Amino acid sequence: MRFERRDHPSALLTVLAPVGAVLAALLVAGVLIAIAGANPLRAYGLILKGAFGSRLGLSEMLTRATPLILTGLAAAVAFRARLWNIGGEGQFYLGALGVTAFAMVPAVAALPGPVAVVLCLMAGAVAGMVLLLVPLALRLRFGVDEVVTTLLLNFVAVLFVSLMIEGAMKDPLAFGWPQSVPVPDAAVLPKLMARTRLHIGLLIALAMAVLVWWLQARTVFGIRARAAGLNPRAAAFAGVPLGRTLVMVACLSGGLAGLAGAIEVMGVKGYVTTDLSPNYGYSGIVIAMLANLNPLGVIAAAVFSAVMFVGADSMSRALSIPSYIADVTVALSLLTMLVAIFLAQYRIRR
Repeated sequence: MRFERRDHPSALLTVLAPVGAVLAALLVAGVLIAIAGANPLRAYGLILKGAFGSRLGLSEMLTRATPLILTGLAAAVAFRARLWNIGGEGQFYLGALGVTAFAMVPAVAALPGPVAVVLCLMAGAVAGMVLLLVPLALRLRFGVDEVVTTLLLNFVAVLFVSLMIEGAMKDPLAFGWPQSVPVPDAAVLPKLMARTRLHIGLLIALAMAVLVWWLQARTVFGIRARAAGLNPRAAAFAGVPLGRTLVMVACLSGGLAGLAGAIEVMGVKGYVTTDLSPNYGYSGIVIAMLANLNPLGVIAAAVFSAVMFVGADSMSRALSIPSYIADVTVALSLLTMLVAIFLAQYRIRR
């Protein structure tokens, strides 16, 4: 038995790989649910009911999917160009802190609502960009592995956020609780559904997914980034400016992760805390892989993850089994997706 690389991987296999990976993950997770003493079919039915069965459940699922779409896009953009950005979590937090710091400027509160929102979103995106440009500069100048630097900067960013919300940006009206001052009303994102937490950040995330798809498929920058990821030496020989291309990729990737943090503050939380993100940055890596680095596929992968996380809570209450089964299922989806991608690119020969 040996593995032989396919000359031209089937488009059908490429499309079916994520579907097969998710089904395989659900099958394995179903075995774990059965071991826990529950009916897997009923458990999955309760998960779907919890995410789609009510107005509140649907709004919470879409609210949870919004930052996942953006962090998934951030990872997908970077990985496509072989820039291994593992620092989405830190960029998320720095984007959240950046938008809050910018909103503290007295002139921002006096701006018209749309202008204040746009400027605050840009401030969050720029903060995320800066945090990724530092590891990229170390890679281009000294050959430092960005996997290590981006990963370690996550902890640096969270500690810096903790320092700021305990010091210069601490809310004096929070009764000693470690949180930043709130963003002004002019910078709060409007709601999409009344009496819910769902906001227009969802539309921004969807628009960014379409924009990233267009950039990758229809622009010179997209072609250069793809070439840099497939074969850097061949791309450089063909005249692709690798350094400049990677800087643009880093700006886009870090900006998307920072934008996710800004939107979470402006649309949901209203202020910054150290528990703002339930690992949105790390989950974005899983989502990017589930989507096979496709920007439009990121939307479906983020919705799947949000359904599992939100629906698992109601399932856990009804069946008295741990809600951590959602984390297990998403993790299994990543593992099965890696196997599916491999089988889509290689065939087994006897």
